[in-house]
This record gives sequence, C-alpha cells and structure tokens, in this order.
Amino acid sequence: MAASVSFARVRTADRPPFTVAYERKGSGEPVVLLHGIGHHLQAWRPVCDILAASHEVIAVDLPGFGASPALPDGSSYDLETVVPLLAAAFTELELERPHVVGNSLGGLLALQLGRAKAVRSVTALSPAGFWTHTERRYAFGVLRGMYAGAQALPQPVVETLARTVIGRASLTGSIYAHPGRRSAEAVVAETRALREAPGFARTLAAGRDVRFTDDVPDVPVTIGWGSRDRLLPRRQGVRAKHTIPGARLVRLPGCGHVPMNDDPALVARVVLDTVA
Repeated sequence: MAASVSFARVRTADRPPFTVAYERKGSGEPVVLLHGIGHHLQAWRPVCDILAASHEVIAVDLPGFGASPALPDGSSYDLETVVPLLAAAFTELELERPHVVGNSLGGLLALQLGRAKAVRSVTALSPAGFWTHTERRYAFGVLRGMYAGAQALPQPVVETLARTVIGRASLTGSIYAHPGRRSAEAVVAETRALREAPGFARTLAAGRDVRFTDDVPDVPVTIGWGSRDRLLPRRQGVRAKHTIPGARLVRLPGCGHVPMNDDPALVARVVLDTVA
C-alpha cells in the first residue's frame, strides 16, 4: 500500500483522548483492516492495492502497536475498552459503518464490532477467541517466545537473519506458511514493531480469559482459516462456525496464521466476496 502514515486524535465523551495511526488509499465503500497482536498495519500491504482498486482502504495500527502510541495511563486493553475506541476512531475518520477485516486479534475485534452493529460486514481471518484453554495457553506461549526473541536479538542480527530464507523462517515461521515470500525489509520492520509494541504485554494479559461465544446476527460474516495455521489450528474455525451459524467458513489452502502474504490474491478475493 503506497501511502504515508497519518495520525488522528480521537476524543470520546467518557475516556481520555488517544491517537491512532492509519494509511488510507482508494475510493468507494470503506474497508478497514485490523492487524493482529504484535504486528502493524504494514501486514496488509500485500492485499491493499487489490482492494483499493474498488474500495477505500484504511489500514489501522491498533492502540499500542505500530505507530499508534499506547493508550493513556490507566486505560485497559480489554475488549470492552478497545472496541468502543475503534468505533470512535471510525467516526473521527468519517467512516460510517465500514466493512471491517481483521486477522487474529484484529479478527476478534472485527467480530465484536459486528456484534455492536458498528460495521457493514466482517471478514475475520484466523480470529482469536475460539480456542480451548490448552490451545490458548499454547498460542500465548508462542507469542511470548516471539516477543522475547524480538527483544533479545540485536538489530544487526535481525537484519542479517532477514537476508536469508532460513533466517526469515526463524523469525516469522510461526505466523507465515511461506516466510521466504516475505521481504527482508518487511521482516526487519515487523520484528522491530513487535519489540517496541507498548501494548503487547497488556493486550496479552487482557486476553487471558477471552472466549467468543455469541452469534453475530444481521451482519454478513466470513471466517477464513489457513490450512497451515501453526498458531491457532484450523479446527478452531469449525468452532467459530458453530458459534456463528450464519457465517461463511472459508478454507485458505497453503496459508499460515497471517495469510495476507502467503496468498494475497486469495485473501483479497475472500474479502471482496464478503463486502460485495
């Protein structure tokens, strides 16, 4: 997505103001893109140009991630706080009930926005919240390991590793099925984003008891799950379909937990089918 990062100051009636970073491109019905925990809006760049050919595309850095600063002191990162803040950000950006697409944590937030009737449609790619206790502990353990590794590795070492396919696999193999397809520059940038994310620990802590157990009525919902998702196994997609019976469940062959880079054309088609 060849666009520059912009910033919006969002004010609400009952909470302190906060700042959100975003990139905006294209024209048409708005489609908002929400990344996963520890990532940043650049995760969506492989699909943005495809989507922007027919829609206005707004990729957002979640509070405390990417270029979006941490929430004000004392603020929680739980769903009850973040979902209304995102809805307020949509208002600030003059987006009236946009379509929303989310991956992992972003997928969970997208579904919650759908339940709140704040969006026109939801596309959730490997959304969090459909795990068992054991699956959640495993996923959080992997995420903590990635966070610790990003903090421990000096920047020159990350840059050296990112130059080779094996090195990129060691840095991002937990989330991509084909880490070698990710550019060295992108891997360096997302490793830095994970290392420097002020919202990571508090977001992870807030998700300890999260389970998505309610339907999302009256809003078109598509749930996509990568066949090679190593973080949240695809059987969780079946649970998601049972929870949201009206949802369309789509298999993403050959894709990992963050599928946008593994198969951009497929992911874009799933999104466009939903917003249509």
